[in-house]
Order: sequence, then structure tokens, then C-alpha cells
Amino acid sequence: MRLLIKLSYIVCTGILAVCSPASMAQNRLRKIDNEAFKCGEKLTYRVHYGFLDGAYATIKIDDKAQVINGRSAFHIVGTGETKGAWDLFFKVRDRYETYIDENSICPLMFIRRVNEGGYKINQDVVFDQEYHVINSNGKQYEKMPAYIQDMLSAFYFARTLPFTKEKPGKIDSVTTFVDDQIWSLKIKFIRFDTIETDVGRIRCMLFEPLVQKGRIFKKSEDLTVWISDDKNHIPLRAKANIFVGSIKMDLVSYSGTVQEFNKLK
Repeated sequence: MRLLIKLSYIVCTGILAVCSPASMAQNRLRKIDNEAFKCGEKLTYRVHYGFLDGAYATIKIDDKAQVINGRSAFHIVGTGETKGAWDLFFKVRDRYETYIDENSICPLMFIRRVNEGGYKINQDVVFDQEYHVINSNGKQYEKMPAYIQDMLSAFYFARTLPFTKEKPGKIDSVTTFVDDQIWSLKIKFIRFDTIETDVGRIRCMLFEPLVQKGRIFKKSEDLTVWISDDKNHIPLRAKANIFVGSIKMDLVSYSGTVQEFNKLK
């Protein structure tokens, strides 16, 4: 699921503080017009390795907003698990959660529970976006960039970007906090495209996120993502060339979107 969430950047306890009325929060953060997603949206993806369906990933926004430290927030949960023979070969049970401030579209808290073939990661991150401080598993990071994103919230923030004037070669960037490090996620626009998917024939935009080479990818351009060319800006397909072959992820079902996809006959 770590790879799935990275693909979904375009194509993550006790430290949770809930209960304060939203009206008590001091609204000093920015206001972003969000027409891309809303409460209740659910996206389900099938992951292929070669010709085999190896796993499924689901990303769901709660039906109602939550209140985190006095701020109204989207609660988004991403899960990934292997199926069938892959479950016997390499069992994956991953869960990522993010709480995103509804107005500023930046994370307030991030929860990560990874279990991949016995390899486990448990991470709890609290973001103080007003004072630019991050607490990750008890370790504090100060003077962080304004509106820094986590692994999962970056995907939703990127969907709010205005892609109406994209030209080939244009690069957008999102500052993220990944594995306790600041990382600038860069997304290069390639061209407009139309693809056949499980949910219809859809006009889309083709992007190349510039990924970190060396750990999973051979080259920084080894990930390609198709995004719906409409207000939703939903990843429809992602392809990744990795050291051990190639992986493809396809949207197989959706519900609760802001609008229907721009389907073509």
C-alpha cells in the first residue's frame, strides 16, 4: 500500500484531539475553493502485476465532516490488501488515514498502519498548520513549510489545483512530509488523452509525477498517471515501472463524486 498511496499522490491514538466546537477555532488559515471532492466520495482501484490482479485499494471520505482541534475536517481512509494467491505469497494489510481541514485543504493529522509481509510501520503525525510545527511519533519538527501535506492529503490537495491552462511540460509541485522528511512532489503535464476504463471511455490529462529513483523506481519518470479532465480530477489509471517489473492500477468503481465523469461515446 505504500506504493499504492504514492501512486495515488495524483494516481496515510492518543494524540487525536477531537471535541472542540468548530466555531471556536481561530480561522487564520487560507481558504481554497474546492470543487473536486466532497464528503461521501469512495474510489476503488484494482492493482495488476503483469497479467495478474494482485490487490485492491479503496479511498473513502467519511459521509460527515469531523472536528479536529476545533476545525471542521474531511476524514479520509485509504486501505489496501492483497487477494487470492498474492495473499499467500506476500500478505498486505495497510491503512492510511488523514484529517484534512475543509477550508485550507491541508492535513491536521495523519495515521499510518502498514503491514506488508511482516514489515510493519505505525506512525501518528499531528500538524499545527498555524505555527508550522509537526509532531511525528513524539518527535517535534519546527519551522515547517506552510500548508505542508502528508502522503494521502497531497493527493486531495493536488485535485484542487487549476488544471485548465495546462501545457505540455508544465510542472506543478506539492510540498509533503514523508517518512519524517520534507519532499517536494513534482507533477509534469504531458498531454490530453482519452482512455477506455472499467467505468467508461473518459477524456483525461496525462501526467508524470517525478518520483524518487533508487528505492523503488529506476528513473524519476517511471510513474504515469491519467487524471479525469473534469472538476473531479480523479486518477483513473496509473502505471509504474519498478525494479521487479511493472504495476498498473485502474479505477473499477466510484460513488459520491462531485459530478459525473466526462464520458465519451
